[in-house]
Amino acid sequence: MGDKARARQLAIEHDVPVVPGYQGDEQSNEALQGKAEGIGFPVMIKAAAGGGGKGMRLVDRPADFDKAADAARRESERAFGRGDLVIEKAIVAGRHVEIQVLGDSQGNVIHLGERDCSVQRRHQKVIEESPSPAVDPPLRDRMGECAVRLAKAVGYTNAGTVEFMLDADGGFYFLEMNTRLQVEHGVTELRSGVDLVELQIAVAEGEPLPFTQEQVHFNGHAIECRVYAEDPLKNYLPSPGTINFLRVPEGEDVRNDVGTYEGDTISTFYDPMISKVLTWGRTRSEAIERMVGALAAYRIEPVRTNLALLRTVIAHPTFRSGGVTTNFLDNELSLDDVAAAAADNVYLAAFGWAILDSGIGDPWLAAGPLRAGGMARLDLAHSGLLHHVQGQRLPGTMSEWVVAVDGRERQVCFHRAGGDRIIIESGDQSLSSRVRYSETGIRVTQGNRTYALTWGFAGQRITQVDELRPQTLTSPMPGLIVKVLVKTGQKVHTHQPLIVMEAMKMEHSIEAPHDGVVKAVHCKVGARVPEGALLVELQQEKS
Repeated sequence: MGDKARARQLAIEHDVPVVPGYQGDEQSNEALQGKAEGIGFPVMIKAAAGGGGKGMRLVDRPADFDKAADAARRESERAFGRGDLVIEKAIVAGRHVEIQVLGDSQGNVIHLGERDCSVQRRHQKVIEESPSPAVDPPLRDRMGECAVRLAKAVGYTNAGTVEFMLDADGGFYFLEMNTRLQVEHGVTELRSGVDLVELQIAVAEGEPLPFTQEQVHFNGHAIECRVYAEDPLKNYLPSPGTINFLRVPEGEDVRNDVGTYEGDTISTFYDPMISKVLTWGRTRSEAIERMVGALAAYRIEPVRTNLALLRTVIAHPTFRSGGVTTNFLDNELSLDDVAAAAADNVYLAAFGWAILDSGIGDPWLAAGPLRAGGMARLDLAHSGLLHHVQGQRLPGTMSEWVVAVDGRERQVCFHRAGGDRIIIESGDQSLSSRVRYSETGIRVTQGNRTYALTWGFAGQRITQVDELRPQTLTSPMPGLIVKVLVKTGQKVHTHQPLIVMEAMKMEHSIEAPHDGVVKAVHCKVGARVPEGALLVELQQEKS
């Protein structure tokens, strides 16, 4: 029996609610699928010894079970050295709420309230907060009592976390216990004033807990955002590389947990989390507004990150109302909004081009979308949203500017590079863009993606288009080839998986961008490939 199975059985024995599921020695795919059908789809497949989203798959229908079980088992074996799985009924539109517990060697166990961890992608937490908007005092007491009862049952000593799923009707179900300090422990520290690391050391030395449950007091609201080296607009693909520029936010009640610095390399061998930023407020609204400012000030270059995603979630009406569930990122968040938030460099290129192309020595006198009056301003529409870019040239310079995109300020230099190219320099980053005017605005091309922006005052809705449909598929990151699903001459369709890679302890599927025929396969199972390595040549079918 695996670790998760033992914990589940212990919960049942001590009257802690659990979701319907299967734990046992029958581990063939056929046996597990039979158990899943008996429980009823959708189900969650979990690594019995897992954590951090590794070896987890949500399965909505029987036809997908076999493939999901194979992937979960492979991921579990690589991450934990074991491939046994647990099946649980999936709670749709639930919330992930966990209770922080502390136990000493004298048998004392207390809890420090709950954390809401419902903003997740691939079952891995992205944003956490305490208290949960969905938990009232009576429910908090019931969940806390269950967590303490379970910790006492095993004689637990240390800081730990008992995790639950909360359904729409207020019912809660035990998921697992993490017998360690969690990444998100900081939000509990900010609310309780307790140093959990200090207490861990004291408990390990045999000291009793210095306070009782009745002496625990909470103050205000705390939020944590995890900054990952990954691209949300490319299915959360990891973004390894060297960090050349890093600036973390500062200010009242802003906390940074950072173990990564300028010059460090983000590799493919570890989890892609770079750092955590936390804010505290007397109210939830105050904590949110502080987080808005902190994320706006965060700068990491040139490694791609999820900062645009974090900014979009924090500003989203569902998050602000406290209504987020675990399917929020998949079902409610618009990637168009994330793309807009990620497009600061696009707006900077458009702004710089308009400045340099004005032909007027004094940019304050430029016509068209650039406004006179001491501050150059450009209003651009993207995906139905109006964005404001304004900047001021630094005194004594011709190319250095302080420019703000929707209030997010950066110091940049603009240079023409001949033809329709402009170079933007910011910190140690240098970015080349192609820019040209259209009938309604400006078109900016970065990499193989073109953004058609319209003048904001025209009030027109604009779209983002991809000019290129790649005929070759290359590795988006360094990684290990774990499956090759096609062969030369095979016909494939749009979004069909062709290659499965493993990087940063997670599997990633390389899919066909369009219908076509495989001309050649350039990789083998077990090969470790660098970023940019040619994997598959694909001939597009003629329409």
